[in-house]
Amino acid sequence: MLDLVHPNDHPTVLLIDDDMVSREVVATVLTMGGYPVHTAVDGESALTMIGSGECVPGVILMDAQMPGLSGTALIEQLRAASNAGIVVISASTPPAELGSAADGVLLKPFMPADLTALLERRAAKGGHDPHRAELVVNPETLAQLRDMMPEAAVKQIYEAIVADIDRRLTAIQAAVEKNDAAEVRRLGHAIKGGCAMAGAAQAARLGALIEEGALEVTGSKGAVNHLDNSAPVLEDLRAAAENLKRMLVVEFPS
Repeated sequence: MLDLVHPNDHPTVLLIDDDMVSREVVATVLTMGGYPVHTAVDGESALTMIGSGECVPGVILMDAQMPGLSGTALIEQLRAASNAGIVVISASTPPAELGSAADGVLLKPFMPADLTALLERRAAKGGHDPHRAELVVNPETLAQLRDMMPEAAVKQIYEAIVADIDRRLTAIQAAVEKNDAAEVRRLGHAIKGGCAMAGAAQAARLGALIEEGALEVTGSKGAVNHLDNSAPVLEDLRAAAENLKRMLVVEFPS
């Protein structure tokens, strides 16, 4: 899911920087370069914007040094809340662990073309493509569930979704070994339906791909020869389950 509102089709940018001057300069430069930009003064504000659905970023630019929630801890929570690409921006080379945790690093000052080039390099290497950013959980669905029931009950729903994905992944692997395409499709349909009801958008999309035959390898005449247990969609589904687990930590702290 991506908020593409600009005719140039640039991804929406969420800029997180506690320094007002730097924030306004970077935001202005990116806006003039065709990027839709939202700004946040700190990590907590950025997470609130994402969680409320106020901003659905394709790319998150975060300053390397900020008070409060920042650094790798902020990156972890941003990944739990969004599937956006995360780029660290800094006036000097950031710590190695911060650069490794992010999807890229840009040194200030930079121009829109520098961001575009970084995103294109990431896509060419098979890295995270922010043009395909999507929400782990739809914030509107989460808000509706919270209006309908206690927090503990909402948490149990998402815990059940995670457990169900884990079980069905095991069942899919067993069906693939038996080359049972019908069972694989049925399991994909079940994942899609359950996750969609809970607003688990990322996992629901992957369930739909499995239902549509993403694991099926066809021959030259269109017949299914066998099923592929190493298809990227299975790894993506495992990653979606991990994203839901991180979301639980962020949204339902104990």
